[in-house]
Amino acid sequence: MLTAFDNDENIFNAIKAGADGYLLKEVNPTDLHQGIIETLNGGAAMNPSIALKTLKLLRNPIDFDAKTEEEEIKLSTREIEVLEQLSKGLNYNQIADNLILSPSTVRKHIENIYTKLQVHNKLEAIQKAKSNKLI
Repeated sequence: MLTAFDNDENIFNAIKAGADGYLLKEVNPTDLHQGIIETLNGGAAMNPSIALKTLKLLRNPIDFDAKTEEEEIKLSTREIEVLEQLSKGLNYNQIADNLILSPSTVRKHIENIYTKLQVHNKLEAIQKAKSNKLI
């Protein structure tokens, strides 16, 4: 698994689904290449922080399936504004212009939105926000 998400639930679900390794996108190219080779040779490549979280999950299992759908998702007012703009099909630069933000700030808001909603892309974020009546 190569991902930007390092929360316990994503790690747990990836391993449960059969991931043989778990690397974060921030990994440098050399370590990524080595991790792929390691995994192909039967190893389990993981960032040290992911390995630690995995050990903690093994020591103190969490039943992620027991979570209720009624958990309240809290987005900031600005994150909701960004998500509304995103749902209109606007790109980061257009959203930045409309909300008087820098494109990198928009990118950071979207990263935070994905984390809070526990999604991996724009379509999932929009669908989950609509189903939870956030937008």
